[in-house]
Amino acid sequence: RAIAPQVLPYAAPVWKVLNEQRKAGKRILFEGAQGALLDIDFGTYPYVTSSNVIAGQAATGVGMGPGAIDFVLGIVKAYTTRVGEGPFPTELHDADGERLGQRGHEFGTVTGRKRRCGWFDACLLRQTCATSGINGIALTKLDVLDGFEVLKICVGYDLDGERLDYLPTAADQQARCTPIYEEIEGWSQSTMGARSWADLPAQAIKYVRRIEELIDCPVALVSTSPEREDTILVTDPFAD
Repeated sequence: RAIAPQVLPYAAPVWKVLNEQRKAGKRILFEGAQGALLDIDFGTYPYVTSSNVIAGQAATGVGMGPGAIDFVLGIVKAYTTRVGEGPFPTELHDADGERLGQRGHEFGTVTGRKRRCGWFDACLLRQTCATSGINGIALTKLDVLDGFEVLKICVGYDLDGERLDYLPTAADQQARCTPIYEEIEGWSQSTMGARSWADLPAQAIKYVRRIEELIDCPVALVSTSPEREDTILVTDPFAD
């Protein structure tokens, strides 16, 4: 009761407010709070959350039609991580996995819980780009890969002798999938703080371009450190 008078002035029908703002030409940004593979329908069930979290849910959740979403930006690391249980075909239990976790500071910000780490999984990202209708990806933490002699990218799965280019729906099949890797030469130079393509080693650019090819989606921006300014902007999501 004490707080209510402070909060109620901000209460209004969300769909109405946003519709008016959109008609007025205002920029509206929706942010997803959980990874797309935690989606209850298209994620790694049963290791998922209790709702839909793919990009289309933004329209449903705020009362705006899907046509209101002009650009979907997918956020993904230059390698793969997962918190908690569930299938993780490219997970590393060796020195490389430990190195990714330490250099990438892969620990929960609140609990300090250690994240599972592995090589970049192009299969998972390709199907996520499809299910979320992603227009471009923000590739983060490229600098964590500095110094690896060889990098691996998962390009498919082996399931009981059959090659798949997607992660199957059934949990027992997901658990039996083993990654099929493509190896790419790493780089020894530092990419930390790079803000243009000219600042990146040739092999780092090759890695980014190969990811674009494999996921069938362009890279909209590349992040090279935790600092906001250390970003290579390829496509401005807010550009007309």
